[in-house]
Amino acid sequence: MQDDALWRMTATAQAAAVRGGQVSAAELTDSHLARIEAVNPRVNAVTQLWADRAREEAARLDRRRAAGEELGPLAGVPFTVKESTPVEGVPTTFGAERFRDLVARADALPVARLRAAGAIPVGHSNIPTMILAGMHTRSELFGDTVNPWDPARTPGGSSGGDAVAVATGMAPLGLGNDSGGSVRIPAQFCGVAGLKPSIGRFPADHRVLGPDDPGLASQLLVTDGPLARSVADLRLAYEVLAGTDPRDPRAVPVPAYGERLPGPLKVAVVADPGGHGVHPSVRQAVARAADALRDAGYELCEVPDVPRLDEALDAYGRITVTEFAPSWPVVRTLLGPGGDRYIAAAMDETPPATAAELTALTGTWLGVRRSWAEFLDAYPLLLGPVFTEPPVEPGLESRDRAGRERVGSGMRLCTATSFAGVPGVAVPTGLVDGLPSGVQLVGRAFREDLCLAAAQAIEDRLGVLTPLDPRP
Repeated sequence: MQDDALWRMTATAQAAAVRGGQVSAAELTDSHLARIEAVNPRVNAVTQLWADRAREEAARLDRRRAAGEELGPLAGVPFTVKESTPVEGVPTTFGAERFRDLVARADALPVARLRAAGAIPVGHSNIPTMILAGMHTRSELFGDTVNPWDPARTPGGSSGGDAVAVATGMAPLGLGNDSGGSVRIPAQFCGVAGLKPSIGRFPADHRVLGPDDPGLASQLLVTDGPLARSVADLRLAYEVLAGTDPRDPRAVPVPAYGERLPGPLKVAVVADPGGHGVHPSVRQAVARAADALRDAGYELCEVPDVPRLDEALDAYGRITVTEFAPSWPVVRTLLGPGGDRYIAAAMDETPPATAAELTALTGTWLGVRRSWAEFLDAYPLLLGPVFTEPPVEPGLESRDRAGRERVGSGMRLCTATSFAGVPGVAVPTGLVDGLPSGVQLVGRAFREDLCLAAAQAIEDRLGVLTPLDPRP
């Protein structure tokens, strides 16, 4: 097996080759490190490279295999980790100068799970500064990450570094997180697959900057999620990451695979959530995915709209701004020159709620979740857009009010489904004018398996877009 082919393999094939002895973990690691050296200077996705650490972990894995130990399902598979997620012994910088030396004492729970399964972290990946500077992946410490399909388009964010690393073959898996599209949007913009799980599916602990837990919005919106080039690899990462841990009381012991539902499975189709407009290429992507699912035996049902979209978007904005407002005067000083424009605009447009208003908003939140549960009881899956436009220019959301509203509208289905707490899988549907297009499958709470199965049916018929060499 030629070394230059190793990084092109799927994560599933890489792990099987290491377990079977056809490839050593050391060879696999070196192949990816060479790919990073060749490609990262052009796209700036990997921010901190841990070459020596990765080689040491690979050598330990090879020694274990030589000793006859059974290796895990991700044996030897390299992965990147979002710059906001702790990895023991290296800084968790959030892309901010202030946290350049914030060395993590322990792995974040999802990192620990991936490593326990044999995966090897090879580097941190770029994000918007503090995950707050906008949708485009540009940080104070590391600069801009480039979309490998077109440098004039954003790779998305906030998990943009991971999406670019995966798309260009620097790693077969990336570990991001998502509270309103931060995994799914860069997945669509870079032509890879991404999973936002249900709240409580993956254990996590987001107390990175201190001992106190965050507020309600951060507890119930932020979910860690993997990115991969194929749905099968996404499924493999999902199986490893799912489960419980006493350090996260939100994580619940729900089986990774639910009971089989009687078929044909109904899929609600909404190409233009809320009726706010959708680009023709995105509508075409939804239609192509619908045809693929119909061919696979699903029952496609055109429905008028998703539940309570505008109400969910308004409540999401009011709750998050209210929770964030007390810390904003300090936080905005950490974002670097111009990094505060995106959130400052939101703070200006959406005043914090009073105590009485916040109480009412938490009731609205539960009502929205109930409405989505009822909708998904009738239709176990929803097919819709990830972002209602092709990839936009970098920094559009921070340019002016019109740009911010355009981006907010584009990601509206991601925002609403995060608010509802339900899972979503982004999957590519092909290329339009040289740029990747894609859709998302949204499912009932804790039925990631249904989303993944439908995404697999689409991928089987429409193909995989990556890895690719960055385009000039």
